[in-house]
Amino acid sequence: MNITRENVDALNAVVKIDIVAEDYQAKVSTLLEDYRKKANIPGFRKGHVPMGMIKKQYGKSIMIDEVNKLLQSSLNKYLGDEKLDILGNPLPRMKEDFNWDADTFTFEFELGLAPKFEIDLSEENKIQKYTIVATDELINEEVKNIQIRYGKVNEIEEAIADANVKGVFVNEEKEINKEGTFNINELKGEENQAKIVGAKVGDVIEFGTKGLFEDDHRLQHLLGVSHDEIHGLDITVAFTIETITKTDQADLDQELFDKLFADGSVTSVTELKEKIKEDAEKQFSQQGDQQLLNAVTEYLVENTKFDLPADFLKKWLATAGEKPLTEEEATAEYEKSEKGLRYQLIEGKIMTDNDIKIDYKELVDYAK
Repeated sequence: MNITRENVDALNAVVKIDIVAEDYQAKVSTLLEDYRKKANIPGFRKGHVPMGMIKKQYGKSIMIDEVNKLLQSSLNKYLGDEKLDILGNPLPRMKEDFNWDADTFTFEFELGLAPKFEIDLSEENKIQKYTIVATDELINEEVKNIQIRYGKVNEIEEAIADANVKGVFVNEEKEINKEGTFNINELKGEENQAKIVGAKVGDVIEFGTKGLFEDDHRLQHLLGVSHDEIHGLDITVAFTIETITKTDQADLDQELFDKLFADGSVTSVTELKEKIKEDAEKQFSQQGDQQLLNAVTEYLVENTKFDLPADFLKKWLATAGEKPLTEEEATAEYEKSEKGLRYQLIEGKIMTDNDIKIDYKELVDYAK
């Protein structure tokens, strides 16, 4: 067996593997002899089938299988011995005149090589990190939400400004017939709120969908239409009221505090607000960390310049999945994944250059 490599350029190479009969014949002969001992063929005693018949029936398929195994193991060993840092997987070059009846076989594989580059981690390069604090307005709003969440819901006869109304939205043209519940205060604009304040169960209110809620996605959920359809939707829907309820807010007393914190750690509104602030800022801290990671990633990708074997990677993407991709599909997939690949290479180099290693125990401890 002979393995050689031709470097096409800094990012592409071709590995050529020549396999001769001596490389695989002994293994094939051993397997054929094993088949001969086990074969059950009418007219012959077990273990006495002529070798010529065994070779004729099984010889070629066994040889092909062994050559492929030898080819794969040899290629993997070569890549490891040569310490080649490749992207994707080696791509076999197909030969139209390939002949499995020959004694010598030549295989070629295209390689995409990882680029060489340097990363500037100088302290002069500043990236903004945000520390987010919980404002009094946010804390007071959360206190109100808690009071509503733990409050008592009562049915009322007539809709008032902060009532919850449940009913059915209908528009025959768009085939909308969907039950939903919303708070009147969610409606955008005094005109829309005025339409339903004072209404009773059984009343039918007509709403224009454009600008009905501050967030179109809230309307999307209530009407049950697609994401693409909801943006710019400008129709009239009939809303038939089924129930009207009002939530009497829970009192800010010890009974509520114990429901929220069973360990008795909160005994006053002040302590409740301190807990809310603490929990909110923990969550904000995670969001701040994520924002910082995103900013670092963006900075490194934009400011670390290197080329990639783009043509090779597109060819590899076209064959890497369960379903082959067209050239156009592979190009689109490459464009979507290029930024992520660049960051993986940058991250890997930073870890290698700084001897950063994460073992399984560290991972488990962090998860705990």
